[in-house]
Amino acid sequence: MNSFGHRFRFTTFGESHGKALGCVVDGVPAGIKIDEQFIQDEMNRRKPGQNKFATTRKESDNIEILSGVFEGFTTGTPISMIIFNENQKSRDYANVKDLFRPGHADFTYFHKYGIRDYRGGGRSSARETAARVAAGAIAKLLLKELNIEVQSGICEIDGIKALSHDFTNVQSSEIYALDKAVEEKQKEAILNAKNSHNSVGGVALINVKNCPVGLGEPLYFKLDSQIANAMMSINAVKAIEIGNGFDSVKTKGNENNDEIRANGFKSNHSGGMLGGISNGDEINFKVYFKPTPSIFIKQETIDIYNNEVDCELKGRHDPCVAVRGSVVAEAMTALVVADMLLLNMSSNINNIKRVYKN
Repeated sequence: MNSFGHRFRFTTFGESHGKALGCVVDGVPAGIKIDEQFIQDEMNRRKPGQNKFATTRKESDNIEILSGVFEGFTTGTPISMIIFNENQKSRDYANVKDLFRPGHADFTYFHKYGIRDYRGGGRSSARETAARVAAGAIAKLLLKELNIEVQSGICEIDGIKALSHDFTNVQSSEIYALDKAVEEKQKEAILNAKNSHNSVGGVALINVKNCPVGLGEPLYFKLDSQIANAMMSINAVKAIEIGNGFDSVKTKGNENNDEIRANGFKSNHSGGMLGGISNGDEINFKVYFKPTPSIFIKQETIDIYNNEVDCELKGRHDPCVAVRGSVVAEAMTALVVADMLLLNMSSNINNIKRVYKN
């Protein structure tokens, strides 16, 4: 399955070391102003090779729009975009072409499809997420029309947790840190892992502002379930925590419930969703990324012939995938919210009358 969404839907294509990656975004309403510089800026936030805390693979990730836009506005037809790969080094993977890298999808992809694309993992590589960010940028331009804002930042690296969440700090941080007070310790943890040929995990916080009440389609297409679906589709994500999440099991009902007054909710333990529907409060959730499986430490594995061998990786890899992964999680959130906005338009007959009676 290479497509995501129901009304606002996108499909991605391409491999890590193929000629190009791209996406087709369908269901985009006509008349949205397309800011190509904004789309490129979003791509630049995710692109590799930006600093010493990321992979050294250099890709410009220049986006090219092929269809669906005329004179700067969406036409209502599918928007196709392409990103050409520029800096593949497939030879770095020659020594692992017949073996399964521990922690990667090599083993499962081979047993499912019977084909071993050893060039950086092929379709299973996180390189595919560049196309998601491009699609997410289109979703953000739709959300901007309604003053809905999606933002993200890193709240934990290698167990070093942010004590405060300041999204303005993310803009100037090389690792998109939410807390300036612990940022240097988090950076040090990444570099220590990198210098020891290892990797560390991290947690991203995603926030949605100005989300209207009513988004989410019970019972089987709830807003929170589709957010979880979107996050778990991202490479290296192992868990998602909505609102108080794991801590909610340690509280009593009267502590966990968000009491309501005339001007809104007194707290937001629910993370902005009740019954799978947005409640008008800010949406907050955390996304947990495992340590990058590509490490330069000798590990035991087997090859495609079931021989026990040692795996010694070469190549260029992120010591902490959570950093750039936070941008992908943000893009996927925008895509879910955009889809839910379009779905919600037909939930009430009065909404339909507003369009057709006028």
